[in-house]
Amino acid sequence: MSVNLSLFDFELSPHLIAQSPTTPRDASCLMILNRYTKSIIHETFKNLTSYLSSGDLLVMNNSRVLPARLFATGANKIQMEFLLIKQHQPHMWEVMVKPGKRAKIGSTFEFEAVRGEIIQIFPNGHRLVKFTSSGDLLKTLEKIGNIPLPPYIKSKLEDVERYQTIYSKSPGSIAAPTAGLHFTAEIFNKLIANNISVACVTLHVGLGTFKPVKVSDITKHQMHEETFTLPKETAQKIIQTKNSGGRVIAVGTTSCRVLESVWQRHKKIQAEAGTTNIFIYPGYKFKVIDGLITNFHLPKSTLLMLVSAFAGRKFILGAYLNAIENHYRFLSFGDAMLIL
Repeated sequence: MSVNLSLFDFELSPHLIAQSPTTPRDASCLMILNRYTKSIIHETFKNLTSYLSSGDLLVMNNSRVLPARLFATGANKIQMEFLLIKQHQPHMWEVMVKPGKRAKIGSTFEFEAVRGEIIQIFPNGHRLVKFTSSGDLLKTLEKIGNIPLPPYIKSKLEDVERYQTIYSKSPGSIAAPTAGLHFTAEIFNKLIANNISVACVTLHVGLGTFKPVKVSDITKHQMHEETFTLPKETAQKIIQTKNSGGRVIAVGTTSCRVLESVWQRHKKIQAEAGTTNIFIYPGYKFKVIDGLITNFHLPKSTLLMLVSAFAGRKFILGAYLNAIENHYRFLSFGDAMLIL
């Protein structure tokens, strides 16, 4: 059955797209949605735990944004910009290069302590680059690279750690799992005090997160592939939570996609490391998550479609209009919603 893209459209004024993070992190607005009663409550994120219960489990994505934007000098001292997209081998990365015409196979570039060589050109114009470093490549990139902010953020970010969750651990994303940006040490202390558990998965957010849906029938859209890890400890916590009657609440669409991907493959939750291109849109039956924390997304985006699948399209679009009327901030540095 076809599903028309226009069903996920709404008017979003550019001035509602947040250009800077809220200070402190948990001062952002939080909209509480009950998908059963269709009720809406306006809150602040620092009061999140008031809407959770003892025995609940939050599953978070601990991926860390890689300083994936590099500036290099090539032949004839031409300045080049490289954006790391996906790691193929320990020292081999798929990258976007500007200007691309200067990045021919065999070309070499110097990035301070790192040297890059173009090995292959993909049909989409991306390059496969082999990096040579005297030390650990990822640690070197942390020193010489720049955080790639989303294209809709035009303001300069003074503190780049504000585009990282405070629990980020595993470098590999080129965009932050933004639902987690609201969490603070104080909130984690409240979770512990209220017997609410936390577990982590890793999903490295790729360039495809910004890829628009271009087909009128969304069922024809091909999702991008991303790498993930669901650790054994997290799998055990999810199973224990379910068995004891607690709720599993995904922090972000990335965490949700990991959990639902694993269930879709095995009909149960278990430890796994692999890739996923799961596309969740209305009609999908959720098997793992009982709640979702997420930011406010762009019209016609796959993220909005996932949220609509979880809470109902009409209810979500109504909530979005409510958010617009109440001047909620959208996208990466914007406000959040908790859907239960």
